[in-house]
Amino acid sequence: METERYARNILLPEVGDAGQKRLLAARVAVVGAGGIGSPALFYLAAAGVGQIGIIDGDTVELSNLQRQIIHRESSQGRPKVDSAKEALTALNSNCRVEKVSARLDTATIDAALAGYEVVLDASDNFQTRFLVADFCWANGVPLVSAAATGFQGQLLVVVPAAGNPCYRCFYPKPPPAAAVPSSSQVGILGALAGVMGSLQALETLKLLLGLDSDQPHRFLSYDALKGRFHVMHRKVRPTCTFCA
Repeated sequence: METERYARNILLPEVGDAGQKRLLAARVAVVGAGGIGSPALFYLAAAGVGQIGIIDGDTVELSNLQRQIIHRESSQGRPKVDSAKEALTALNSNCRVEKVSARLDTATIDAALAGYEVVLDASDNFQTRFLVADFCWANGVPLVSAAATGFQGQLLVVVPAAGNPCYRCFYPKPPPAAAVPSSSQVGILGALAGVMGSLQALETLKLLLGLDSDQPHRFLSYDALKGRFHVMHRKVRPTCTFCA
């Protein structure tokens, strides 16, 4: 273990030597290497997470660079997973990075996410979000999901366990495609994606360290324009067709 490198982590009583060793042995998958996935990936690698999987089927475009800080101008046209792996390796050469350059579907998700102990959903569409959420709950894998558009961000942590609500307890089914405009339609301030990705990484590290958190029973929204966080309590929905 590189004690000097992780000294500021180890100084924390909640981390210490044992916690840092836990992070070094951890296996985390991030679905989406875009605006939210970029800071999440950077902070996971910087914290010393030993193995990180990146799943993304897109290539880097110029319009991505306003918020997707893991990529560079020279990365245009390259698969995002290649660009992201290069950046993470440059930051922490001891971090093992696995990549899947494909969009997830029912035929590929099992192989893509097998063996990971926490999954971060930083995708940009509801089809993928529900697919990942259902997989994680069915396989007992904690999920940290984040989304952002315009000036609005959302964070949801789902831990499969008795008494905890699943993703569908809060979102029973995907909304109609036209009901939720994408960032390509309404825009997004890049720094907002940075906030949500950082929160996503923080909640993931807390899960890996076994720290107590009530986030699995809460829904956090962030209004960046007003500078306000709003927390909503979540509970198991008795009529949930997925987990109840």
